[in-house]
Amino acid sequence: MDGTKAERVAVTPAAEELLRKLYAVNGPLMFHQSGGCCDGSSPMCYLEGEFRTGASDVLLSALRVQGVAEPVTFWMSRDQFALWRHTHLTVDVVPGRGGGFSLESPEGMRFLIRSRLLTPEELAELDETSSE
Repeated sequence: MDGTKAERVAVTPAAEELLRKLYAVNGPLMFHQSGGCCDGSSPMCYLEGEFRTGASDVLLSALRVQGVAEPVTFWMSRDQFALWRHTHLTVDVVPGRGGGFSLESPEGMRFLIRSRLLTPEELAELDETSSE
């Protein structure tokens, strides 16, 4: 690789801007990637700890967003992660109505995921990191 650290989740500048706004109003934030039921496969944004995670969930990232003091955690169910483990996720935002319980819903915006396959080098680095 080129010396940068591999990551499973990234955030676009537009999503960072909305996260700063939500943080200023609500405080610490978290995402849980929906499995595709009621709100499709949108990442749901909650107050940190509002969505109860447990042994059936995997913490994919603690996202650092400039202007947000605490990392924004990004979770996914363990079963879903087993299917998506080869995928790099990018949190983005577009105009529209967010999921019913997601914090961005009143803003007229909704978070969404853009994805690509991880390169073999990224996957090897992430697998090595997770086994330490």
